[in-house]
Amino acid sequence: MTVIDGPIQPIPSIRRIESQWVVLGQALFTSPLLSKDSSVSCATCHDLANGGEDSMAVSTGIGGLKGTRNAPSVFNAVFNFRQFWDGRSHDLSDQIAGPIHNPLEMGSNWEEVINKLSKDDYFSHAFKALSEEGVTQANIIKAITIFEESLITPNAPVDRYLLGDKHALSPDQERGLQKFIDYGCVTCHQGRNIGGNVFQKIGRIDRVPKHLLKDKGRYLITENKFDEHVFKVPSLRNIEKTAPYFHDGSVADLNQAIRIMARGQLGLELEDNDVSDLRAALTAFTGEMPASLQ
Repeated sequence: MTVIDGPIQPIPSIRRIESQWVVLGQALFTSPLLSKDSSVSCATCHDLANGGEDSMAVSTGIGGLKGTRNAPSVFNAVFNFRQFWDGRSHDLSDQIAGPIHNPLEMGSNWEEVINKLSKDDYFSHAFKALSEEGVTQANIIKAITIFEESLITPNAPVDRYLLGDKHALSPDQERGLQKFIDYGCVTCHQGRNIGGNVFQKIGRIDRVPKHLLKDKGRYLITENKFDEHVFKVPSLRNIEKTAPYFHDGSVADLNQAIRIMARGQLGLELEDNDVSDLRAALTAFTGEMPASLQ
């Protein structure tokens, strides 16, 4: 893994992947058999052709039930230090059971899922071909995890720039990247995923729209008053393709999101040219489609 001198790091490439498990994991990821009424799959909320999320403020689960938070992109999620907005899962493997058991999402359980997959000819044979145990909870988690680990979007213009290609960014993208650093955006949005590796309180310095404070974030997990309105900082990779924004999916316009963050997190009132440059920089964070989907 290449490490450079700077707050933002180029995204690593995949050196080795268990391709047969990736194929099985993708089949599981797109299969509605994981949901109680066989109507919802992981891909329902994490559209692999649409930035790894569903473009909705909150997602729709079984029976038309609505979730409570915006579905984050599954692309590059392997680089997040925690999963879910409140960070309640430590890694991708730990995260998988959440949607399956959530009554607002898939509303199922492992016994039902294993029973349905075992009766399906494709899944029954595919699991047995890879493991003597066949369809088990551990193997389901393994397959989906390995597939999700493959969902890396490489070669974004910012990565090529950081690795030495000084022509990879347009002039406005280069200005925006410098402002992104100078204004302090990188305080929270840094590292390989340009975010996803720290918790932060929304409205840390100044006011934010009141609707963003209706959800108490990590406090609902920890019951620690210092965790009120604290969330995992989202990754900004592919951000131009993953509207709407914030944990409640309430902001559809990227320019508006930039202004809200500048004011609430940095105490800055941005000029129009600053917003334009920062938005240009954010477009440079968009990478190529994952190799496993090509």
